[in-house]
Amino acid sequence: MHNRIILSIFLTLITAGHVWAETVDRKIKVGVLAFGTLNWELAVVQEEGLDKAQALTIETTSLASAEAGKIALQGGSVDLIVSDWIWVANQRGQGTDITFLPYSTSHGALIVPAGSPIRGIADLKGKRLGIAGGGLDKNWLLLRALAQKAYDLDLNQSTDKVFGAPPLLNQQLQQGKLDAVLNYWNFAAKLEAQGYRRLLDGRGILQGLGIEVDVPSLGYVFRESWAKTHEDTLTGFMKAADTAKKSICESDAVWRKVVPLTQETDERVQNALRQHYCDGRIKSWGEAEKKAAAEIYGLLHQSGEGRLTGKSEKLPEGVFWR
Repeated sequence: MHNRIILSIFLTLITAGHVWAETVDRKIKVGVLAFGTLNWELAVVQEEGLDKAQALTIETTSLASAEAGKIALQGGSVDLIVSDWIWVANQRGQGTDITFLPYSTSHGALIVPAGSPIRGIADLKGKRLGIAGGGLDKNWLLLRALAQKAYDLDLNQSTDKVFGAPPLLNQQLQQGKLDAVLNYWNFAAKLEAQGYRRLLDGRGILQGLGIEVDVPSLGYVFRESWAKTHEDTLTGFMKAADTAKKSICESDAVWRKVVPLTQETDERVQNALRQHYCDGRIKSWGEAEKKAAAEIYGLLHQSGEGRLTGKSEKLPEGVFWR
């Protein structure tokens, strides 16, 4: 009897050791922007115990900016960030093994005051235009390509450009210092909730350029070498994150817990952020989207003269994780 008890305890300890080892092995280090939507999801993952359900240990690192996230990933201090596939393509062209899985189809947008006389791209001529992300922002390059194609208009020369941080550009538009703003989706959503008008978004720009397929703009970005040795961890994380997304979009109770993370007190703005976030959930990802991405890459390579995309004229292999 005594021996059976000892054997039982021994087997229990071995089993516990296996479970502990599995949990430790399924650890993922995630770089998170303080006000990014990934932060919403990870909060729900923790609150709902979705990490435990997948036997995951999620370690988060707060990032000061998107650029800081790229540096952290390249330096190995984090395993995964959210970024855009254009940057991934640039890195692949330089020989790195960074790769991409879709996260969101939310696009930036061109916003004007409700009573603005600006009704189309051609009306931007001579206007003061705020642009988030700098001169190589993909939305800006694509908008320039569309203006050139549709109106033979060089926006780079015909507008008074102001490059700046997204919240500052919103503030300048509200103060009447800008005529229009090309801003990221969440900052555009805030303006729309306050009565400003969406003239065109990234999806509309692509359609104007002949690309009808909705290509995810942002994705989970990680090293291919890490993913190959941590496939269970990556799969578990994706399952937990997808469940969190579903809860945010379908459960008002869960959304109320997320609201403080938006740092917004206006309910109209809160609801606009939720709507645009949920509209950006991935509905389709396959060969059609990858083919469209290759077309977009070609347009950006030509418009940005390779400064955004890198030297490769074609979308490099391995940009998208299998």
